[in-house]
Amino acid sequence: MNGAETLVHTLVEQGVDLCFANPGTSEMHFLRALENPRMRSVLCLFEGICTGAADGYYRMKDRPASTLLHLGPGLANGLANIHNAKRASSGMLNIVGEHSAAHLKYDPPLMSDIEGLARPLSHWIRRVESPAAMAWDAASAVAKASEVPGQIATLILPGDTAWQEAGAPVVPRQVVATPKAPAAARVEHVARILKSGEPALIILAGRATRGRALELAGKIKAATGCRLGTQFFTSRIERGAGRVPLERIPYAVGQATEFLANFKHIITVETTEPIAFFSYPGKPSLLKAEGTSVHTLIESGEDSIEGLDMLVEALGAAATPAVLQMPGDTTPPTGALNPGSIARALAAALPEDCILVDESLTTGRETMGLTVGATRHDLINNMGGSIGYGTPVAVGAALACPDRRVFCMVGDGSAMYTIQSLWTMAREGLNVTTIIFANNSYAILKAEYANMGAGAPGQQALNMIDIDRPSIDWRAMATSMGVPSVSVDTAEGFHKAMADSVHAQGPLLIEVRLY
Repeated sequence: MNGAETLVHTLVEQGVDLCFANPGTSEMHFLRALENPRMRSVLCLFEGICTGAADGYYRMKDRPASTLLHLGPGLANGLANIHNAKRASSGMLNIVGEHSAAHLKYDPPLMSDIEGLARPLSHWIRRVESPAAMAWDAASAVAKASEVPGQIATLILPGDTAWQEAGAPVVPRQVVATPKAPAAARVEHVARILKSGEPALIILAGRATRGRALELAGKIKAATGCRLGTQFFTSRIERGAGRVPLERIPYAVGQATEFLANFKHIITVETTEPIAFFSYPGKPSLLKAEGTSVHTLIESGEDSIEGLDMLVEALGAAATPAVLQMPGDTTPPTGALNPGSIARALAAALPEDCILVDESLTTGRETMGLTVGATRHDLINNMGGSIGYGTPVAVGAALACPDRRVFCMVGDGSAMYTIQSLWTMAREGLNVTTIIFANNSYAILKAEYANMGAGAPGQQALNMIDIDRPSIDWRAMATSMGVPSVSVDTAEGFHKAMADSVHAQGPLLIEVRLY
């Protein structure tokens, strides 16, 4: 095998069998190696879709996919969604093509400092120095990306190491690192706090917002009367009727400080104490009330199931039934579209075990509170704040869970960053319903303009916020990329479009007209 064939062979042997690719000339030998029948390759028309899709795949699979990016500029195009993935602790293996070693000395036009570009957002970087090292380097990259929490691994692939013969692959034994249990002293300390009866909030994140860990948290709530919450943005939550409900700390600083005002203790699980998403003149960055104590129960990378189980035992709550969410009102709404009616339409239409990817920003602020009693589903949020994450993450989630419908809620401004995702959805026949909230504006910036104390935006400022000249034809956009679409302007129309899409084969776009 040549180096590229060895690389692909090693990836699939180590459990990485999906590659989101946007190849260039220097990656042609790797492209040929992707003919390996055990490796699925998915073409994305922009590198930010490759990296966002790998993020979405990891969030649902808990194992990394790979990406193929063309040289430094290709990596740079993908960095925004690598940032979001890193903030979400998603594992990812980015393979970045490079000129052959002999060609670099001539300073060709696409030459760049790939390591320098990758370093701020990578946990591990390695340049393959020879074909003989390929298998070892690839396996090391997979091992790094597979750690808990997930890591960003960047493997730089010079063209000559891909086309030269590699010999018999030498692959290190894969050692899967298991998360450590939290210190027993920490658990006992938190148990004493919860037994005191003083008002306490446990903030869950990471892998604690789903599965057995979430059930254990529900037992702790039932036994002690504490409250369970999440940060405003969380990588993945299992929620809905029959699951343990989590309260969402509000986004706006004033609402968040009011929410947190009466807690004597904040207990963190795989996260930090609440902080404001941005700094605002005259407003705090730390959102807890004065006198509130913060206690770490489980750090990122520790075993939340084991830690919460230890806490349940310390509280004597093993036999206590968890607090579960009762079914909410799922009556379809009628009338005008607004955040409330949109949320009620979603609650009525979401099918059981669907995946909801949320990048709705202003329109969706009320959605999570009003859909908590819907049928059970998984919710994915943007942890890093770089917009253009929603539709790529939906691509990855749909490939990870082909038997589950994915619903992606995205504002029109955000959607334009990575709208090429629709093409990949159509090409791969992915079961994704993309909901575009079309208000012809970066509406969140209008709110932030006021929050920053700048008053009402003038015409020049509005020119930088409104996107209505010209208006975007979302249905034409979808048609051009092979995705059927429908436009709605009433609550009943939105509900019907959602419900009709549940059993559709392949992708669908719903334009929700808010203007």
